[in-house]
Amino acid sequence: MRFQLQVQGAGAARHSVALEAASEAEAIRLAARQGWRVLAVASAGTTGTVGADDARGAVAGRAQPFPLLQFSQELLALLEAGLNLGEAIATLRNKEDRPGARATLVAIERALQQGQSFSDTLAGLPAIFPDIYVATVHAAERSGNLPEALARYVAYQLQFDAIRKKLVSAAIYPAMLLVVGTLVTLFLLGYVVPRFSVVYESSGREIPFMSQLLLGFGRTLAGHPWLCLGALGGAVGGAALALGHPQLRARLILAVLRLPVLAARAAEFRLARCYRALSLLLHAGIPLAKALAMTNAMLLPAQQEQLALTRRAVEQGLPFSVALEQHGLATPVAQSLLKVGENTGRLGDMLERSAKFHDEQFARWVDWASRLIEPLLMTVIGVVIGGVVVLMYMPIFELAGSLS
Repeated sequence: MRFQLQVQGAGAARHSVALEAASEAEAIRLAARQGWRVLAVASAGTTGTVGADDARGAVAGRAQPFPLLQFSQELLALLEAGLNLGEAIATLRNKEDRPGARATLVAIERALQQGQSFSDTLAGLPAIFPDIYVATVHAAERSGNLPEALARYVAYQLQFDAIRKKLVSAAIYPAMLLVVGTLVTLFLLGYVVPRFSVVYESSGREIPFMSQLLLGFGRTLAGHPWLCLGALGGAVGGAALALGHPQLRARLILAVLRLPVLAARAAEFRLARCYRALSLLLHAGIPLAKALAMTNAMLLPAQQEQLALTRRAVEQGLPFSVALEQHGLATPVAQSLLKVGENTGRLGDMLERSAKFHDEQFARWVDWASRLIEPLLMTVIGVVIGGVVVLMYMPIFELAGSLS
C-alpha cells in the first residue's frame, strides 16, 4: 500500500512524502528510520479496510490527538470483562467516532491481524505511544498479564494529570489578574490621561515632573493608537507562537524553572515523576538499568547527566540507593524508603511511595504559592493603577492647595 505522510525534518521544515509499506505502522517506522518526525498519515491507493473517512481522520490526527489515557482505560475494562486483545481493539474501533483516533485503531487492528505483537504495533506509532508505554506492554506480553500493566499505567498517568491540572488551575487566576490589570492600565494611559493633558495645558499652570512624564506617555499612546495596538498584538502573537512551538516552549519552561524560587521545587517534581515511572517499569519486569535509561527524558538536563552516572554505577554493582545518593538524585525521604525497598525486595513499591510523598508535598507547595501570589499580584496592580490616578490628579491637588 502507498501512504502519504506529512513529516518534519531536522530543520523544522514540514513537507509531504510518499512511502510504500504493508501498513500504516510500517510506513511510520520507515519514516522514523530516515530521521523524519511523522505529523499525519493518509492512505493513497490502498486495498485494505481503511476508507476515505479513516484517511481524513489520519490527516486530522494532529488536530485531534489520540486519547491515550482513555484508550488505556477502555482497553483495560474490556480485557477485564473477558474479551481477547483483538476483540477489544475491534470494539474500540467500532465505537470510535473521532476520525483521527479511529484511523489509529484501524492501523493497530490491521497490524494485529497480520500477526504482529501488540507491543511491536505500538512501537510503530512513536508519536502516539511513548517508550514507557511500549516497554510496559512488551514486558506484560512476556508475563501474560496485560491488564495489570495497563492498570499500573493508568494510575501513573492519572496521578501526573492530577498534578498538572492543579498547576493549571493555580495559574488561571493570576493570569486573569495580569490580563485585566494590564488592560485597565492601558485604558487609563491611552484614553483618560490624554484628556487630562488637554485640561492641564489650557490652564497654563506648571505641572509636576512625574505628572509631565505620565501625560507625555499618554499623549504618545493616544497619538499612535495603531502602532501601539500592533505592538501589543505582536507581543501576544509572539507569546502564542513561543508557547505553540515545542522547542521554544521547552526553552521558555527551562528558563522559568531556573529561577531560584522554582529550581528546587521543579527538580523535586521531576524526581517524583522519575520515581513513579521507574516503579511502573520495575513492576512490569524491566531491569533497573534499562528502566533508568528509559526515564532519562523526564528529568532536567543537569539531572539527566546525574542519572547517566547513576545508571553506570548500578551496572557496576553499586546499590541503587547508594548510587542515587552519590549523584544527588535522592531526597532524604526517598533515600530511607529505597533502602527499605532494597532490603525487603520491594523496590518498586518504595519508589511509588516516594513519588506519592513528593507529589503531596508539591501539591501543598502549589496551594501555598497560589495563595501568596494572588494577593501580591492584586497589590502590585493596585499600586500601578493607583499611581497612575494619583499622578493624573496631582496638579489638581496642588491647585487646590494653592487656593486654600
